[in-house]
Amino acid sequence: MSILEIKNLHATVDTPDGTKEILKGVDLTIKAGETHAIMGPNGSGKSTLAYAVAGHPKYQITEGEVLLDGENVLEMSVDERARAGLFLAMQYPVEVPGVTVSNFLRTAKTAIDGEAPALRTWVKDMKGAMADLKMDPVFAERNVNEGFSGGEKKRHEILQMQLLKPSIAILDETDSGLDVDALRVVSEGVNRVKENSEVGIMLITHYTRILQYVKPDFVHVFVNGRIAEQGGPELAERLEAEGYDRFLVGA
Repeated sequence: MSILEIKNLHATVDTPDGTKEILKGVDLTIKAGETHAIMGPNGSGKSTLAYAVAGHPKYQITEGEVLLDGENVLEMSVDERARAGLFLAMQYPVEVPGVTVSNFLRTAKTAIDGEAPALRTWVKDMKGAMADLKMDPVFAERNVNEGFSGGEKKRHEILQMQLLKPSIAILDETDSGLDVDALRVVSEGVNRVKENSEVGIMLITHYTRILQYVKPDFVHVFVNGRIAEQGGPELAERLEAEGYDRFLVGA
């Protein structure tokens, strides 16, 4: 039963105007099986939180702790964090020319498990997961995200999540750029992973539409680099009706 503990996390980023503090003391605990929705306006620091936890070198941690099952995540390299069970579905997945989806996924699975999966079982699992996500089998032999539409890139992120089986998954605006049909397919993929594992999920989003499909246990309002309010699913409904204005006064 994994647990991710973020304690008093502060992070900065270098800008043309100097160093800017983005995260200003974030406290958040995500336990196995829980889904936490992180909601907030543009520029509030939601994606910075995701990338800081995942280990993006652009962001410098200046204070606080991130623990995964009691181990200090901030002392781990990016690949060590992935092997420990952290997974990040990126808002803007990058293209990897010259590396096919099938090779990428099997190499990642081998790195995480410490041994290569049996080829026959792996091919069956990958084809099944792709069918679940309504992905054409030819995508397995295409280069990672190269020429993919926005929806195809997001399905590929969830395909990774389904096959790599992380203990904690951070989904950074997985719903952005998706039409209704693609949103439903991607959401069903997230729910399938939830049903088949004890994954804890940090779901970052602006809007409540994905929360109609992926039901959160907790909702956190993120404003000006910190959590301004938290509650249950009813908080998301209130945000949908009222927006973020009441949190931005004096922020």
